[in-house]
Amino acid sequence: MKESVKIKVEALIDASVEKVWKMWNTPEDIMNWNTADPGWHCPDSTNDLRVGGAFNNRMEAKDGSFGFDFTGIYDKVDLHKEIAYTMTDGRKVSTTFEDKNGKTKVLTAFDPESENDHEFQKQGWQAILGNFVKYVESIH
Repeated sequence: MKESVKIKVEALIDASVEKVWKMWNTPEDIMNWNTADPGWHCPDSTNDLRVGGAFNNRMEAKDGSFGFDFTGIYDKVDLHKEIAYTMTDGRKVSTTFEDKNGKTKVLTAFDPESENDHEFQKQGWQAILGNFVKYVESIH
């Protein structure tokens, strides 16, 4: 496995960049969309959105059988344009937000972890992004 290979997921959201940015970064919103599977939830989220600031999203199986903290430190915060961070295991993630005639293209590129194959990881991150799209588009 090459460390330089990034996995990418993207979506086009029928909402303004400002709305998408706010809902991507607000803990109360994050807890509503941040899951890859209906059997999971995100019961807690904290977010200090600034370079050097940390975030923590608690991910748990709804049956209580498993849980983990998804955490990182921000390396870059460019308002309404890009967020980059380093996860606690050292992997890098970057998400860009681009206006497309009133809609917003969100693109996330991340370093893969070594336990699961790349396609499985891409599907999981894409599922979370899909939940985000549904959540944003359902809030008027």
